[in-house]
Amino acid sequence: MNHSGNLPEQTRSIMFSPEHGQAGDHCPGTRLPRSGQANILRRVSHQVADTERIARSDHAGAIVWLTGLSGSGKSTLAMNLERKLFDVGFMVYVLDGDNLRHGLNSDLDFTPQSRRENVRRVGETAALFADAVFVCIAASISPHAMDRDLARSAAKGRPFFEFYLQAEIATCERRDPKGLYCLARNGLLRDFTGIDAPYDVPAAPDLVVDSADQTPEACMESSFDFLARRLRPVR
Repeated sequence: MNHSGNLPEQTRSIMFSPEHGQAGDHCPGTRLPRSGQANILRRVSHQVADTERIARSDHAGAIVWLTGLSGSGKSTLAMNLERKLFDVGFMVYVLDGDNLRHGLNSDLDFTPQSRRENVRRVGETAALFADAVFVCIAASISPHAMDRDLARSAAKGRPFFEFYLQAEIATCERRDPKGLYCLARNGLLRDFTGIDAPYDVPAAPDLVVDSADQTPEACMESSFDFLARRLRPVR
């Protein structure tokens, strides 16, 4: 957080003016990096330990990352799985890509750069939920393997499960719940994943969900069974 806006003008001019040198010249222990911005960011330790959070919730935090083409069933699976996990006692929350576009990521468009930033924000937010001992289900197309790897890295060693919702483009296009494939085929929607933008199929997902041939209920049950064996409440 940058607090410089709350400082008197004279103080700010001293801290940020080149002729006054480093802030450390005036405030011992504080140095300005080459960018010229005051290095005032420090990590603050929580007073509540991980073990205390786990003891209260009876399970550890984790991230369940659902990736797949548009129309593969990510949001449906995410919400069904959230309901099931919640009903059996898990602290659980869904980060849905479309929902986040209405708030946290409302400033992003669909350029390649914005899509990467979109996935980065989802990954960092999911990591915070996992740190708070939630099972966080992130439903995001996240087409690039590199971006999904960064999301896994953001988890910092906490359980991270990548679920690939396997459905061929023809199946997704036949469903087309939002009419997006139709727009893309008619040239009204550019850089659409699976049509004129690539999708990196996960090389080694933790679970492959056959969302093309299985019912939503069957997809949920297979996903729940996978997680139940790995996220059993801590006793």
